[in-house]
Amino acid sequence: MARMKVNRRGVTTVPVRLGVRSYPVEIGKGILSKFGKRLSELQLTSIGMKVAVVTNPLLLKLYGKNLIHSLRAEGFTVTVIVVPAGESSKDLVWVGRIIDKLVAGKFERRSALIALGGGVIGDLAGFVASAYLRGIPYIHVPTTVIAQVDSSVGGKTAVNHAKGKNLIGAFYQPKLVFADVEVLNSLDLRELIGGLAEVIKYGVIADARLFRFLEANMERILGRDPDAWLHLVSRACAIKAAVVSADEREGGRRRILNYGHTLGHAIETATSYRCYTHGEAVAMGMVFAAQLSVEEGLCGVTTAKRQYDLIVKAGLPTVMPDLSSAAVMHAMDRDKKVVAEQVNFVLVDRIGRVRIETVERQRIRSALKSFRQNIRSRFGRDNRRFEAHHGGMGRTFVH
Repeated sequence: MARMKVNRRGVTTVPVRLGVRSYPVEIGKGILSKFGKRLSELQLTSIGMKVAVVTNPLLLKLYGKNLIHSLRAEGFTVTVIVVPAGESSKDLVWVGRIIDKLVAGKFERRSALIALGGGVIGDLAGFVASAYLRGIPYIHVPTTVIAQVDSSVGGKTAVNHAKGKNLIGAFYQPKLVFADVEVLNSLDLRELIGGLAEVIKYGVIADARLFRFLEANMERILGRDPDAWLHLVSRACAIKAAVVSADEREGGRRRILNYGHTLGHAIETATSYRCYTHGEAVAMGMVFAAQLSVEEGLCGVTTAKRQYDLIVKAGLPTVMPDLSSAAVMHAMDRDKKVVAEQVNFVLVDRIGRVRIETVERQRIRSALKSFRQNIRSRFGRDNRRFEAHHGGMGRTFVH
């Protein structure tokens, strides 16, 4: 785990060590208004005074004025680029529109993009930054749980293709990640809970202590206790920073970060990204991966049940929607984790340790058929709590 430092202002800094591409992740409470000053203090020589803030309409209203004022107070010239909210904006059409704005604004190689938003904004702006003039600096100011604990760190940028999620992208590191946990108070409960899936993932793959903290403090977490969230975001970023520093381009260990995502991405694709948040799909994917781990003899039922119970406690779904195995397999076949028509699955040894296994498609198809029937009888619960709150597949969600 990357070593964290806490300064006198209570800001935690997690270093992502990648040689000349290294950068800090800074996490605090109520720090958004200090962003412009902090950017100026860092004296990032590759960043000029011309910046573009890429965000969506709601975030511009909630946080944009504060952030833009802090930048202008430090002498930055700011262009605002507003992108519609939702996964549908994460495509090549919007890549082109943002680049059009940069060209019109005469942005140069030392000009910078600032992504104010969640995973959609971060992925989109990061990809544009990697492509425009063969690469300009960018900074991520994440505003969702998933962005703060996961997608803002590590340099994976991408947009979607009609045939699959994140099929067009690049590894391109930011210059700074600046996370204010107080912005999470503006999220609705469903978004907050969805983000918890990624935090649970980190506990399962690398940190049994974090997993125990989640088990013991879920009431505080769902109650938006800022100290609890500062702890969660800091620990998650430290884990991700350590993994990314060891494997920047997903050639080996970094693939453990895909735990729950193989089936999760397939569910998102098969439901056209309209029925579940990313975290909800990942939660179902984690339950499936744990079941598959038990069936493969890698972990015991007790390990899978602890994960299942925590996912239920967080209010996340556990049962795959009413999709045919064929539809799920078709979506999975287009996933970037498929190699030579075999699927790389992250499976569980125990809480805090996972492994990567190549699983035959026929074995996955067989496991999918039993998944829906087995989960209730195996663990004695279902996702009625989730369905009661959110209405399952009948509710459209745009994130």
